[in-house]
Amino acid sequence: MALSIIDVDAHISEPHDLWTRRAPASLKDRVPRVVKNGDKRAWIVDGDIELSHASPSSVIRKDGAKSRGPEFFAWQIEDVHQASWDMKARVGVLDQLGLYAQILYPNVAGFGSQNFMKVKDDALRLACARIYNEAMAEIQASCSGRIFPMALMPWWNIAQCVEEVGRAKSLGMKGIVMCSDPDSIGLPDLGSPEWLPFWEACDDAELPVNFHIGASETSFNMFGRASWPSMGQRRRLALGSSALFIENSRVISNLLYSGLFDRCKKLKIVSVESGIGWIPFVLESLDYEWSETGSNGEQALEMKPSDYFKRHIYGCFWFEKTAPTKLIDQVGEDNVLFETDFPHPTCLYPDVQQHIAEISAGWSETRKRKILQDNAAALYKIALPS
Repeated sequence: MALSIIDVDAHISEPHDLWTRRAPASLKDRVPRVVKNGDKRAWIVDGDIELSHASPSSVIRKDGAKSRGPEFFAWQIEDVHQASWDMKARVGVLDQLGLYAQILYPNVAGFGSQNFMKVKDDALRLACARIYNEAMAEIQASCSGRIFPMALMPWWNIAQCVEEVGRAKSLGMKGIVMCSDPDSIGLPDLGSPEWLPFWEACDDAELPVNFHIGASETSFNMFGRASWPSMGQRRRLALGSSALFIENSRVISNLLYSGLFDRCKKLKIVSVESGIGWIPFVLESLDYEWSETGSNGEQALEMKPSDYFKRHIYGCFWFEKTAPTKLIDQVGEDNVLFETDFPHPTCLYPDVQQHIAEISAGWSETRKRKILQDNAAALYKIALPS
C-alpha cells in the first residue's frame, strides 16, 4: 500500500490582503498590510509600525527553479512560485513532490508570533492573531484535507491564550504554534505555575504545541549572533541557520525538567525544523545531570527526562542523513516526523523523493510508515486516504 507522506513543516508567504480582506471596517487601516517603503515594500501595522520586510521568504522562482544564496531576500511576491502564497496551488506542488499533506507555519508574524509585540494596542494585537487564525482555518477547509495551518497564540496574555486554544479547536485546527520565551517581555516562563491553565487547555483539547525554531526574540537572535563579524553575507546566512536549528534543544530541555508532564499526561510537543541528530546526546546528558544534581533538594520528577521525551516529544528532520540512518533507535521511531521546510532556503525542494529514498533505504516497512505517515497522522489527527 502506497504511503501518504505528511510534511510537518512548511510555510505560507502570506498574501498581501490576508488581514485587510477579513478585518472589520474599523480595523482595515490598522491591521497588517504591505506598503511601499522607499525603494522596498514592508509589512506595516497600526499606521506606520514596520512589522517585517515584505519579502515572501521563498526561494522557489516563478518558473519552479530553486535559488541558493541570499538573493531571495530582495524578491517580491511577484517573483516567486504561486504555491508560495496560494495554497490551492500548493496542493499541486504536493502532488508533484509525492506528498499527501502539509503542516503550515507563518512568516510575517514571526515563527512564534513574536513580531506582533511591535503592536502597542493590546486589542489590535489580539485581532491580528485571531484574523490570521481565521484565515488559516479557511485555507484548511478549502484544501480538501491536504493543508493544515497551525494556530497562532496571543502569548503575551495567558488568559487570551487559553481562550484562543478553545477557539482554534472550534475552528477545526489541528495544533498551535507557540512562542518559546514569553519571559522575554517580563512574563513568567513557560514552566511557571501561571502558565498551567494554558498547558491544561492544550492537554484537554488534544492540540499539539509546536515550537518552531526562532519562535521568540530570544531564540531568533541566535541567527544574528552566531557568526563572527568578519564573515560575509552568505556565511552569516549559513551559520545563522545552523545555529537556529539547535537552539530548540534549550526549549525542549527546559520542558523536560519542568515537571509539566506529570500534570498534563496527554500533552504533545513538537520541536519543529530543529533536526534530530542532537536528541540522543541531549537526552543522555539530561538524564545524567538530573541524577547528579538536578534531583537533589528540588521537586521530584515521576520519570527520567528521556522517558518524558518518549511519551510527549517529537523531533522533525529534513536534510539530515546521519541521524535518520544511524540514530533512529536512540531517538525512537515513534518520536520522529518528516518535513521539507518548503519554500524556505533550506527546503528539500525539488529533491524530496530522492532524499527519502536515500535515508530510508535501510528502514523496515513499519519504520517507513511510522516516520513518513502514521506518527504525523495520529499526532495531528489527519485522515488518510482509504
